[in-house]
Amino acid sequence: MDLMPYVELVRRELAIAAEAGGDEARALAERLTAPLESAIRLTLMEALAAAGAEITREMAPGSVWVRLNGRDPDFVVTLPSPPAAPSPEPEPEPEPMVIDEKSATARINLRLPEETKARVEEAAAREHVSVNSWLVHAATAALPGQRKSTGRTHGGGDSFQGWAR
Repeated sequence: MDLMPYVELVRRELAIAAEAGGDEARALAERLTAPLESAIRLTLMEALAAAGAEITREMAPGSVWVRLNGRDPDFVVTLPSPPAAPSPEPEPEPEPMVIDEKSATARINLRLPEETKARVEEAAAREHVSVNSWLVHAATAALPGQRKSTGRTHGGGDSFQGWAR
């Protein structure tokens, strides 16, 4: 942090105050300006150090330290470490979705608007299934005459596991 603008501000204010006292006061102010510069710098450093200590007390366990880099102060900020998050319980393994083994598969390219794609990905993630599985079940459920299943069905034929709206 460059202290020079603040030292110059005090110097200007002293000159303005000396103007009111006439030539003798102005000459005295000019002679005092150079020796006062180091006192002004030291006072500013003490103020910054006090501010750093106050901030450190408020943000504990983090801290703010003021250190000298040449003639100018630098701030060293140590942020408090975030609280340890409780370890989440592992999610149960999802049951695999079973599609009728007799069904042949075919590949198609599907173009979705970005918003729809994002919603499909979110829905698949909520159900712990792949996007492909989610789309197969959604498409199957949307077709007329298809059974809607919310769980695993046993037996042969047209059974499958999954859900549909």
